[in-house]
Amino acid sequence: MAETSKLIQQIESFVDSSRSPTQQAASLDAIASLLKNNQLTIETLVREMEGYLTTTDNIVRARGILLLGEVLVHLASKPLDAAAVHSLIGFFTDRLADWRALRGALVGCLALLRRKSSGGMVSGSDAKAVAESYLQNLQVQSLGQYERKLCFELLECLLELYPNAVASLGDNLIYGICEAVDGEKDPHCLMLTFHIIEVLSRLFPDPCGSLASFGQDLFEILGCYFPIHFTHPKGEDANIKRDDLARALMLAFSSTPLFEPFAIPLLLEKLSSSIPSAKVDSLRYLSDCTVKYGVDRMAKHGEAVWSSLKDAIFTSLDSVLSFTPESLEGLCQNEIATEALSLLQKLILQNTNLFLDLIVGDEDINMIVNMISSYKSYHEIPSQSKQRLHAVGRILSTSAKASTASCNRVFECFFSRLMDILGISVRNSSEHPSSDESILISKRYNHGALYLSIELLSACRDLISSSETILAASAHTEETWNYLLQSFSPSLTQAFCSASLCTSDDTHDADMYFGVKGLLILATFPGGFLLISKTVFEKILVTFVSIVNVDYSNTLLWKLALKALMQIGSFIERCHESEKEPSYMVIVVERIVSLASLGDFSIPFPLRLEALSEIGTSGQSYMLKVVQGLEEAIYANLSEVYVHGSTNSAEIVTQLLKCYSDKVIPWICCAKGFEEVLLQFTNNIWNQIENSMVFNATQTTKRGVLDVMMKAMKLAVASCSEENQNIIVRKSYSILLSNTSFPLKELFQQERVQIVQEVDNSSSRDEWILSLFAAVIIAVHPQTHIPNIKPILYLFMTTLLMGNVAAAQALGSMVNKLGLKSTGVQTSSDCTLEEAMDIILNSSLWIFHSNSSSDIQAKVTSVHDIGLINLCNGVGSFTCLQIHAIVGLAWIGKGLLMRGHEKVKDMTMIFLQCLQSSGRSDILLQEKGDSENYYELDLHHSVMKSAADAFQILMDDSELCLNREFHAVIRPLYKQRFFSTMMPILQSLIMKSEPLSRPFVFRASAHIIIDTPLIVVLSDANKIIPILLDGLSALSNDILDKDVIYGLLLVLSGILMDKNGQEAVSDSAHTIVNCLIELIQYPHMMLVRETAIQCLVAVSGLSHARIYPMRTQVLRAIIKALDDPKRAVRQEAVRCRQAWASLASRSLHF
Repeated sequence: MAETSKLIQQIESFVDSSRSPTQQAASLDAIASLLKNNQLTIETLVREMEGYLTTTDNIVRARGILLLGEVLVHLASKPLDAAAVHSLIGFFTDRLADWRALRGALVGCLALLRRKSSGGMVSGSDAKAVAESYLQNLQVQSLGQYERKLCFELLECLLELYPNAVASLGDNLIYGICEAVDGEKDPHCLMLTFHIIEVLSRLFPDPCGSLASFGQDLFEILGCYFPIHFTHPKGEDANIKRDDLARALMLAFSSTPLFEPFAIPLLLEKLSSSIPSAKVDSLRYLSDCTVKYGVDRMAKHGEAVWSSLKDAIFTSLDSVLSFTPESLEGLCQNEIATEALSLLQKLILQNTNLFLDLIVGDEDINMIVNMISSYKSYHEIPSQSKQRLHAVGRILSTSAKASTASCNRVFECFFSRLMDILGISVRNSSEHPSSDESILISKRYNHGALYLSIELLSACRDLISSSETILAASAHTEETWNYLLQSFSPSLTQAFCSASLCTSDDTHDADMYFGVKGLLILATFPGGFLLISKTVFEKILVTFVSIVNVDYSNTLLWKLALKALMQIGSFIERCHESEKEPSYMVIVVERIVSLASLGDFSIPFPLRLEALSEIGTSGQSYMLKVVQGLEEAIYANLSEVYVHGSTNSAEIVTQLLKCYSDKVIPWICCAKGFEEVLLQFTNNIWNQIENSMVFNATQTTKRGVLDVMMKAMKLAVASCSEENQNIIVRKSYSILLSNTSFPLKELFQQERVQIVQEVDNSSSRDEWILSLFAAVIIAVHPQTHIPNIKPILYLFMTTLLMGNVAAAQALGSMVNKLGLKSTGVQTSSDCTLEEAMDIILNSSLWIFHSNSSSDIQAKVTSVHDIGLINLCNGVGSFTCLQIHAIVGLAWIGKGLLMRGHEKVKDMTMIFLQCLQSSGRSDILLQEKGDSENYYELDLHHSVMKSAADAFQILMDDSELCLNREFHAVIRPLYKQRFFSTMMPILQSLIMKSEPLSRPFVFRASAHIIIDTPLIVVLSDANKIIPILLDGLSALSNDILDKDVIYGLLLVLSGILMDKNGQEAVSDSAHTIVNCLIELIQYPHMMLVRETAIQCLVAVSGLSHARIYPMRTQVLRAIIKALDDPKRAVRQEAVRCRQAWASLASRSLHF
């Protein structure tokens, strides 16, 4: 057993109110641990605490009782014998009368009452005694918030866990609850009180029982909280949302039918409120109460509910219908209308005859139906009448789809009237139209009648779709609405077709929209051809396809028809409409797919591709057909590009490949299970270029086509598994090896043999194959095997000097993904990352010469005369080769940086050396005459600029390679580490650099600052601000630096908008203002001027003492911006003037 002295110390520590909460909690945990480990019994603890539990010292007694209660909370799962539980609950029951120790008593009661039967549960008689003591001793509303919360939790616990014990208290219990909850305002407590009333209603379900006499009193307490107004949660209330309170109150409202005489009138009254949230809550509460109160009680309020509901629907819907393609999927309506229509459907289901009588006989509805015949066109209808027409349409639709009986009733009363208005009768509606009827004649039908007819048709369709199976459609064949639908569907189809093709001078969007939507609804009726015949269905498809093929100049009609076709395809796929699928495949899919290969250019090619992609996304089988058609068109046009250099085919295949990359590949990735399609695509691309022995692609055609081919290749490869990637790599490498003039075999067989190769003699086909191979390498997984890595490294290093950026990016991807250790089987071509870096940095590969024609030749040699680093530093080489080498090393460095490899330091040192101008001029003066010196000096500037831009390649997030999509190895926080390492070096370099090179050092620093996460820049804002401001000043004269200037301004704006950043820049406020004033007139970029002014506005929020002396300077400068040619700049200038003018005295004139 535990030592008594230690136990007393722990008790004293908790009871002592001067101890910190941490110490008290530690003491409580220690005592609970002793009890859990059976080192202490509950009886011993109570015996030792007797003095603390019975002392006349109110504070000590309260703390002692609280300690005992908290200990029991910790022992919730520990078994206690019945005697101990009885003794403890009796003690805490008595303590409920001790208001000074009430918190502990409540905690103790709750801990015991919540115990499970397996661990020793409070008996029913003891629970009843607790309830009696509660009702006799507690004045809940006089207590503090926490004690009230405990009181309500205790009540809730008694009602839920001991209902039989407390139910015998009858009226006393109900009266006590009314007294306890009346006037409560705390959100947490209200959640409990609402639930208590809900549980209380279940406890006394008898409509003539104890609760009946208190029904009005209880509802008066609840009613004062409706609607919930709770918009400013603070502190611990933040986890209580308004919706939580509203739902809890709603459940209390609907908990008993006894509230019906009081709840329904209140809810109908609030339904007329001008507050939208009150309307929504009223409708939701009415929906819940409708179900819970029952048909008999709700029937008494039928007319009142319908009247209020009708008004809510009439006033909440938009006054103008949307005629956009997106609205074909369903009408967008606000929350009030949604809830109102949902309630209407529940009411009709509950009491069909009553509410359908009210709807069918409603004067407003009949007036609207009669009114529409007076207006032929939609735009002729007055605005208010349009809103009411919209409301009637939604009411009739909701009524019809509530049930089969309601659908019959609505169709009987309204459908025939609408057909009469449209001029359609049964006798001229036949299954097989005559020859003159089969010819579509453009005709305008009554728009109002068309709209209401479409709403009714939509309701029928939704009614069938809601059946458990599509086969249930056969059960509707004898229904009234089905007879009317089948009788009128051929003529309705004719009418919708004519409306969609209306070409009169005053054609309205409504003609096309109603025509297309009506046809769409008829085509998407479930149940095969039971309800809508095959003839009607195919006529609808032909109409839509004809619009897509012919009416492309009418943008809205074209998009509506295409959207409708897509939805029909989705419907067939989703609902497994096997009867309709063959018709859709032949009439729609095959004809649309043929657009990709047709030579007729009457339809703009982008529209063809849009139609292809939209139809494809409607279903898997359709997409596979579209993919097949796209690929055939791609291969055919690529052949023309390869063999004849066709510019026209190049433009077509560029768009086809973009469509494939942007639409098809993402769909395949989402659909799953179609990876073989991508594998086949890549293999076909490689097979085609392998078999193209005649290759006449010009530079003009190559530039656009090759870029999109590489993108498609990368995306396709990246989406494949490692197994399929291995297949693609082997295929592409074999073609590179056997179909190009690159000396891969020699490099593989003998690494140090002299090979003379003029790289600019490689054919266009060789460059094409190499670029596609680079695309494959860029996209593979790190685990994918790449054969003969060393020769490939040599090849990429050689070709990047020709300006092949893809080769440089492939090198960067390789060093990013190469393993640190070799794979198990050793071959002469195996290569680890360290070996690859030795090849790149240490091998001497190039000697460069020039001749009178300025041709560039490269010789691969084993003589270590000159290396890649020397090439970058400019010894014996042309400037263009230096630039290409720097770009290549930048991509290699990016691959290393992203994986966190230390060799990136070697790359950055090369770039930093290239940023230095010292010594370069002397070399040039010795080698060349004065006339050539200036030319070479300009080129040298471009080399230094490339070295500075290398830092942008290192830091920027690339979409072309080295990203997550292409499986790059990315070490977390790599940008942050590089920033922390490089900025002190660049800061020192700025101070030491010569005037010639200083702008380039600033440009390099700017790239790092711009691409580093802002939160990292903010942490070093004191050190970064001077570099940033000097960079803005140094780079503002060159138009080529405009994007860098804009990027730096965005960083500065982020710093100025952050609280910590404002503190960091406070001391530099004067310098910042001067710099920004200079940029207000920046001539090369509007965004720079706009952002500079926005930064000035942000500066006005700094310390008043810092910025007040500069107010006149800023106000004078900003006057010029008020006359800027760009409106956005002028608007920001007005904001800036207002912000700074507010700092000045009222007498200041500016």
